[in-house]
Amino acid sequence: MSLATELERPVVVRRHQENGTGPKLLLLHGLANSSTVWNDFAEQAGHEFDLWSADLPWRGEGVASWSNRGDLPGWIGEALDEVPGGADVVVAHSFSATLLLTLLDRELAAGRDPFDKYGIRALVLVSPFYRADPESFDWADISRYLNDFHLIMEDGIRVHSAGRLGRDLRLDLAYRVRDNVGPYGWTRFFQTYLETPWLRTDAIRVPCLLLAGERDFAAVPGEAVDLAARLPDARVRVLSGCGHFLMSERAEAFAAAITEFVTALPTGRRPALGHRPAGEQHQ
Repeated sequence: MSLATELERPVVVRRHQENGTGPKLLLLHGLANSSTVWNDFAEQAGHEFDLWSADLPWRGEGVASWSNRGDLPGWIGEALDEVPGGADVVVAHSFSATLLLTLLDRELAAGRDPFDKYGIRALVLVSPFYRADPESFDWADISRYLNDFHLIMEDGIRVHSAGRLGRDLRLDLAYRVRDNVGPYGWTRFFQTYLETPWLRTDAIRVPCLLLAGERDFAAVPGEAVDLAARLPDARVRVLSGCGHFLMSERAEAFAAAITEFVTALPTGRRPALGHRPAGEQHQ
């Protein structure tokens, strides 16, 4: 398949590195990023895992009309379907972490078992946007996420440029990325966020690891802690000295946390739908 053809496809799943062994991980990037956001993690993980990554419609270069016509959780499902044999562990960042939970919720509401359907043994949710109480949203949240939306993009550019770009250039690029996302893209993001209080978190029956950055001003770490407290089998790690893109800023610690989590996963059959694993949330 040509590169031009791939760029036109909403979802492109490929093996992220060659010669990986062990459990199969699917990596899902956030809004206005791409699969390259996982490169530092992949380098640290070495060949510990069989790594697959998806380029999703909301990637940096974007896919026309994703934000006003597309089934966003459905595209997450498409990515899951495209991993040969299914992904043992799904690692999802930011917007895609919330969309992954939305997909699982939709499947559960329809009486289906998404964990068996997609072969999922565990989840790693990175910098998730989550609130348990709809009353916790107020007008100030709309203003902050709307008017400071470009700052999330600027932070990503800062991290991935490794200090090579000055602040003025970073901001200029961040405004361009924001404009590519557009009003519809921002609205889809914020609507997904607003709906998180109604997610069926108690029905997520697989082990979960939540990772957050101590300095994350976008998806503040307290939201990951709150989400972990509402999952039946979850632990949370807040990594110091980093923000929203902890997989790059603290790649070694990020990879170590995932390796520890995945290697400790139980073997054998997944628990039946509705079963609540015994265990506590760990911070």
